[in-house]
Amino acid sequence: MSGGSSTKLSRDFRYGLALRLGKLNYWLVAKVAMGAMALLRRLPPDSALDFADRVARRIGPLVGRHRVALDNLRQAYPDKSEAEIRAIALDMWGNMARLAAEYVFLDQLFDFDPKAARPGRIEVSAESVKRFERIAGEDRPHIVFTGHLGNFELLPVAAATFGMKITALFRPPNNPYLADYILSTRRSSMGELLPSATGASFALASVLEKGGNIGVLVDQKFTRGVETTFFGRTCQSNPVLGMLARQFDCDVYPARCVRLPGNRFRLEIEEKLVLPRGPRGNVDVAATTQMLADVVERWVREDPGQWMWFHKRWQISGKPRNVQPRH
Repeated sequence: MSGGSSTKLSRDFRYGLALRLGKLNYWLVAKVAMGAMALLRRLPPDSALDFADRVARRIGPLVGRHRVALDNLRQAYPDKSEAEIRAIALDMWGNMARLAAEYVFLDQLFDFDPKAARPGRIEVSAESVKRFERIAGEDRPHIVFTGHLGNFELLPVAAATFGMKITALFRPPNNPYLADYILSTRRSSMGELLPSATGASFALASVLEKGGNIGVLVDQKFTRGVETTFFGRTCQSNPVLGMLARQFDCDVYPARCVRLPGNRFRLEIEEKLVLPRGPRGNVDVAATTQMLADVVERWVREDPGQWMWFHKRWQISGKPRNVQPRH
């Protein structure tokens, strides 16, 4: 056997071994995570969620992403003290742990009943109820957007409760075993789900073309996205919502979940946005993308501990996309 062939076989072996080890690592992590969720399921919901919160507040500061969160918070709130910054970061870890644990109890947590004499865990104002019902009753496409705040997973559950058929775009975890588990959990209580991947924008367009409704998260970084500002810092954002709104000229509604004390939630859907337009009346994609960022920033400022500050939102990757409005 020649030296070149031997080197290639060795390289192929190492590559194959790395793939198998990576797959094994994913499997082990998923098993540990699902085992933890199985243990939580044995507890009453309130006890399980409070326990997850306490553990996360101890473990969160030990992981590398905690430094990212602290740096982001310091730049977003230069006037806050270090103690205030660290308190927000701990609230963030508690919120994220509750979100993860709430997958186990999603069906039990959503108890909204508009005819109930006393409110349950879920609050929905009369104005938001009317907007949910209005969208459900209109025979035309709509876009609903939100951010990673509170338990945002409850929003599509609410939409289904009010008879609104919605296809929600979501980003599955990199771990394929964990992704399958979470997807099965979500589908048990939500409408249609569309994984965020190549071609997802075409799939969303197809839903709107048929008169359907879509739900989109808009607060993550997007490689080679439109240049926007968030908390006064430049970042890149996904322009797909603005592009779809321009293509189908459909209404765009902001919606969010606010976590309340006592493992309760308030779900809100605000009035539709008046989108910025160009001289000929077409939706201005860049200005619309900035408008969405401004809405999410307003929400985050109201309760910063409910947002994911460990996300590298301001990391710039590649040349920003130049989206010119059609005139």
